[in-house]
Amino acid sequence: MKNILKQSCVIMAATLMMASCKKFEELNVNPVAASEDQVQVEYFINNSIISAQMNPDVAERSFVLYWKPAGHQASDYDGGAISAGTYNDGWTGAYYDQVAGWLNMANTAIEIGNKQIAAGTAKTYTPNLIQVARIWRAYLMSEMSDNFGPIPVKGFEGTNPDFSDVKTVYYYMLDELKDASAKLDLNIVNPTDLGKQDPAFQYNYVRWRKYANSMRLRLAMRLSEVDLQKAKSEFEAAAATNDFITSNTENFQVQEKDGWDALTGVMSRSWDTQPLSSTLNNLFIGLGGVKSADLLGSDFQSAIKPANWLGQKFPDQFTTRTNDPSAGYWFNGLPYSIDPRAYKLFSIPGDVNNVNYPKQNGNYDIVTVRNLKAAGGAVVKTIDAKYTWNTRVDGNWGAKDALNEPVNYGGTMPRINMQFRNSTQKRLFFGPWETYFLLAEAAVRGWSTPVSAQVAYETGITKSFEYWGITLGSYLTSTDYNRVGTSVSWTHTTEPGSRVMNFEDGLTGAAGSVTVNYPKNDLYKNGTVRNDQLTKIITQKFIAQTPWLPLETWNDHRRLGLPFFENPTIEEPINTLPALTTVNYMTASVQFLPQRLKYPSSLQNNNSKGYAQALSALGGADAVLTPLWWAQK
Repeated sequence: MKNILKQSCVIMAATLMMASCKKFEELNVNPVAASEDQVQVEYFINNSIISAQMNPDVAERSFVLYWKPAGHQASDYDGGAISAGTYNDGWTGAYYDQVAGWLNMANTAIEIGNKQIAAGTAKTYTPNLIQVARIWRAYLMSEMSDNFGPIPVKGFEGTNPDFSDVKTVYYYMLDELKDASAKLDLNIVNPTDLGKQDPAFQYNYVRWRKYANSMRLRLAMRLSEVDLQKAKSEFEAAAATNDFITSNTENFQVQEKDGWDALTGVMSRSWDTQPLSSTLNNLFIGLGGVKSADLLGSDFQSAIKPANWLGQKFPDQFTTRTNDPSAGYWFNGLPYSIDPRAYKLFSIPGDVNNVNYPKQNGNYDIVTVRNLKAAGGAVVKTIDAKYTWNTRVDGNWGAKDALNEPVNYGGTMPRINMQFRNSTQKRLFFGPWETYFLLAEAAVRGWSTPVSAQVAYETGITKSFEYWGITLGSYLTSTDYNRVGTSVSWTHTTEPGSRVMNFEDGLTGAAGSVTVNYPKNDLYKNGTVRNDQLTKIITQKFIAQTPWLPLETWNDHRRLGLPFFENPTIEEPINTLPALTTVNYMTASVQFLPQRLKYPSSLQNNNSKGYAQALSALGGADAVLTPLWWAQK
């Protein structure tokens, strides 16, 4: 056993060295030809899954600075700026190399397993391990393709493999998931210690099959706007199995641990502010009709504002050139009602005695008193952000940025809570709510599903609430609108009208009122609909996927234009978003939002042929604003 472990570890080390030092197109030289009969397949699968949790360096750059702002789960406050169409080649290259390495390990597991079977040296469970590796590889391919677009479908066959278009990639992944899940033998009995080599399901093949079928639902639905018949047939075939993730006990999740390695939490870097996004805030406020007074303790009661309160108006210090419905206002208190998951996810500024409050950077995180200034630099207002609830719209604030300390300081905005920063959670890749929201969307489309749209929708919400340990109460029947005009109740599809809101001048205190229109989402049904059933589904799915699945919230928006994403503010032009102007910032367009990651420069430098194939398959420029095949154009 010692010799097997030693040889396996040597080979894994060689694989990891290649993954970190070579690009994807170079990762296909067979590293195991001399000893494939001795290598244990499960070690490569284990290493691939663990490595894909991302070490803090890659996690910060891809998960926190790319995916979370692109998916509008967090503001782009920490400087990634992908929400404004920019990118960092070093960050992209680091992620590209890593995901290539994870794929290489999965490919190696499959290759070794097949060779052991051919040589007659396989274990009784080796065929199942091959299917597990294929299922996991399909996920990794989807992650890579959803970021970049075209990738090599058969990157494990030869050196510098050909790049395939996204359609080919998706067809391949769907075929793999279907075939691999069907070939899992659920009667195989594993040796006692085998489960230790699977941090997700401990080689419980029943759960791996459920995950595979849930992934089939996810990937099939991704094609809904571009390849309808394929999407429908693949989805219905997966749904007909009625065998997918439906319980929080079946989640695909991996335990984090503190330190500096692949299992360290993806949101653990203390200097990453990760504040609540305007998009998520607009979905939260008012949704479900749950009163803050019923969610919070006595210390907060005096800070809660009436339902028709818009805030304090500061047009000279707060950006107004955006279609965010609260642009120009500071909310000087806590919302009257809010989705109860908001307070589970994000801190209330100034709640420093809460053990879950993120206090990692001294005064930067704790101090709530900051200044607003006039154009000449004189202080015109001192604001105490304690027990307030505000967000910063991404984009170019121009001269206003220097006048507004509250939106440039960590302690003044709700930020992701401490539990997600201390590497004690389980990073989640697939939860039961996603299965149910996918089934709900399919049913709304008229596809064959094992459950009705309403039941699936309400069950998805229920599973999300269960995950957070929140009592559902009357949430499902609420007809209250959130800030973008969507309610919870499945049967309540009345479109919202305008609303009269009260405010005060931030400098003089003079009271006023204003008629506020709900924002127009031109990306969905030409902006005519805000409260139909698909909007409800994606709204709930977006909230449920926070904070673990920002890539999926980005994917849904690229596919459907849902939920409503506010435009980056444009007090001054944004060179990387040339289509967004001071004339059209109240409209929505795919040209105003990031669509993908550019390939790293290393790909072009090291494999010019592959890079040319990728661009041809992409069908557009290698740019952040080029939509993927399955996305809205």
